[in-house]
Amino acid sequence: MEYKDYYKVMGVERDATQDEIKRAYRKLARKYHPDVSKAADAEARFKEVGEAYEVLKDPEKRAAYDQLGANWKAGQEFNAPPGWDAGFEFSGGGFDSDAGAYSDFFESLFGQFRAGGQGGYSGPGPRGSLHARGGDHHARVLIDLEDAMHGVTRSIKLQVPEVDARGHVTTRERVLNVRIPKGVKQGQHIRLAGQGSPGLGKGKPGDLYLEIEFNPHSIYRVDGRDVYLDVPVTPWEAALGAAIKVPTPAGTVDMKIKPGLANGSKLRLKGRGLPAGSSGNKPGDLYVVLQITLPPAATDKAKEIYRNMQQELDFNPRTRLGV
Repeated sequence: MEYKDYYKVMGVERDATQDEIKRAYRKLARKYHPDVSKAADAEARFKEVGEAYEVLKDPEKRAAYDQLGANWKAGQEFNAPPGWDAGFEFSGGGFDSDAGAYSDFFESLFGQFRAGGQGGYSGPGPRGSLHARGGDHHARVLIDLEDAMHGVTRSIKLQVPEVDARGHVTTRERVLNVRIPKGVKQGQHIRLAGQGSPGLGKGKPGDLYLEIEFNPHSIYRVDGRDVYLDVPVTPWEAALGAAIKVPTPAGTVDMKIKPGLANGSKLRLKGRGLPAGSSGNKPGDLYVVLQITLPPAATDKAKEIYRNMQQELDFNPRTRLGV
């Protein structure tokens, strides 16, 4: 997937004001409108400009896009980093579906906004009322697996994009003390009542929804409520069976390996994954994935042992391939 430099597409500097971006869009939209331009690539350029404007006209999307950094070049191979927009607070207003199809690059970053909530006010109150509930806000936050295992209170910092008096996009830091419930899983939302947009008149404020994502862990992988752990074992442990110690998020346990297990075999520790939490779900499991690891033939003695194995075992793992 190619990286798109939206500032280059619009022909503006990265520190351009919102008014400068609007003027640049109007100029380019007139230039490349298919009903006006005779250029062969007019339609493609018109869509490209429209896509760039969808991001840069919105202070929230622009601030998140900017944090990807200015070191990327247009056309460069790009994959969105996991949790790339974590910590940015969005009002949840979607994007203009009338602008046409968007690129894979855009969808990988902002496709979530198709299903976003409403920004601003959520709707009018009773007929003739000047009161309305405030809109909901959304943010993705990164937590550690251990936070979800035990439940903790964490200080969460959010970046709130704003436009200053000169028309430049800036960010304001917002700090919230958030209770991370035991057993929360990736993709789950924590609702903070009244932390969204203020209401109109006497209308209640909206809510803030925090979408949970886990920081990459040094040894564990998480899938739903299940946790996976690659555990190295020696060839003789796999062949003969063994009792080994295995780390789990709740502490070290003893595990027995049956003789003859192959590389990649999965052993289940029931209930050792994410806890059930307060929702009544069943706790997840911990799956130990065996990784048979060969000792290095780094000494003469080790090489001699391998040669003896070669002669004594007469083993050809490629027999099933017919060779």
